[in-house]
Amino acid sequence: MEREGNYLKSPDLLPVTHQQRNIGTFGFAVIWIGMAIVLAAFAIGGSAIMNLSLPMVILATLVGSCLIGVFMTLIGDIGIEHGLSFPVYMRAPFGTFGTHIPSLVRGITAACWFGLNTYFGALAINGILNLLFDFDNWFICFLVFAALQLFNTSLGIKSIERFADLAAPVIILISCWMYYTLADNATSQGKNIWTWVETPTTGFAAFTAFMVVVMANMGFWSTLAADMPSLSRFFKAPKNERNWFKRNKTQLVGSLIVMPITNTFIVTIGAVCYMAVASADPINALQQSASGFILGILLLMIVLAQWSTNTSANVVPAATIFSNIGGPKVPFWVGVVIAGIIGILAQPWNLFDVMVNVLLIIGGILTAIVGILFADYYLIRKRRVHVKELYELDGQFKYYKGFNIAGLVAWVIGGAIANIFSTYSSLVGFFVGAIVYYVLAKYWWFKKYPQAELVDPSDAKYLGITVGHNLDELFGQQAHAPLTDQEEDELVEQPDPLLEIKGAE
Repeated sequence: MEREGNYLKSPDLLPVTHQQRNIGTFGFAVIWIGMAIVLAAFAIGGSAIMNLSLPMVILATLVGSCLIGVFMTLIGDIGIEHGLSFPVYMRAPFGTFGTHIPSLVRGITAACWFGLNTYFGALAINGILNLLFDFDNWFICFLVFAALQLFNTSLGIKSIERFADLAAPVIILISCWMYYTLADNATSQGKNIWTWVETPTTGFAAFTAFMVVVMANMGFWSTLAADMPSLSRFFKAPKNERNWFKRNKTQLVGSLIVMPITNTFIVTIGAVCYMAVASADPINALQQSASGFILGILLLMIVLAQWSTNTSANVVPAATIFSNIGGPKVPFWVGVVIAGIIGILAQPWNLFDVMVNVLLIIGGILTAIVGILFADYYLIRKRRVHVKELYELDGQFKYYKGFNIAGLVAWVIGGAIANIFSTYSSLVGFFVGAIVYYVLAKYWWFKKYPQAELVDPSDAKYLGITVGHNLDELFGQQAHAPLTDQEEDELVEQPDPLLEIKGAE
């Protein structure tokens, strides 16, 4: 088959080899600091403080952050072990064509988040320019800010880490400044920030309010939990390390320590912000509580926060997904441009008032995908994956005309039930999606479409970095480079136990 004829082998979607992984524990930690400082987290705190005291808001946020951090780390092992991105592995539970449906939902969601974050960053830039030069045109700021972010992301994943290295310490310092400024403002109004609640609740109502904050934090990051492999495939990890915890150290530190602490701090600022100025909008709050040089510095925090969040959490996943759908004719940088166009066309300046509810619904739907990925990767395949087949048009993951019906049915059921029980949406979506997929796939679908790694559960053949596999064996010397016809002919062929079964049929 000609290289150009197989859209599954888009160069940007081939597995990342061990030599190409360049992000370490510290690098991921600073990326997380940048990603976790996002304006929507302020809104969670502002909403939570209406019914819960600040200590309870902090506790609920930590619980939700740690729970979703566990999901992220579990799913991220797909990238660590096999060097695979989210849309590529999705071919296993959804099929080579079916993967595009849930992936597209995630990609569009990320692109819309890009537009929203860019809009607020543009408002902050406009505020800074207004202070310095009396300039007042937020739309021009929006277009320029969007272009700068897209250019930075197109340079590649390493440029994101380098930017985060610069932005993270600055953001931490300014966040502390912002917290103390708003806390003093609230205290001057006679409010004790640790006990004040706008409308206190008790009993079951208080528990419900607590769970809403837990689920809000889980739902907020559920999209990244689904496609964490798109980032984790670039993480450094030791070869021949069978200890799951040691192999995933970079993820564990970032998603279970750095993210919960940073996210909780930002949610706390949102709560204090509401106490101080009766609004969780940080730009509005800053303009009411600061002026001059201090206001300019604090607005700069908004700009840095949106930039670092957008690159890692929104543009990279969206661009990877669009590249997967478009194949070799849509390289990563084109996917970046598509994400930017969608973010602009979404008109975030009109969309923000209704987008929060829409994104919470989509977040609940995507949580079901996390459960499906967990069931497919851990419970059914036991982390063994026939990687080469993920890139074959007529391989084992073609299923029925490119669709894995078990995955699609589980996704619909899990997403629907998650939104029926919205107070517990993230947990319901995860467990329902996982259970329904496990039953349908194991006892029905994979009986019809046998999987090599299930027929012959060989660690040596189907595990990756755990057994020291170098993906160059399958995809040439550079996994991200296009393969020549000769290189394709020279791919290492492994005995496929499915051949005997297919022959018997």
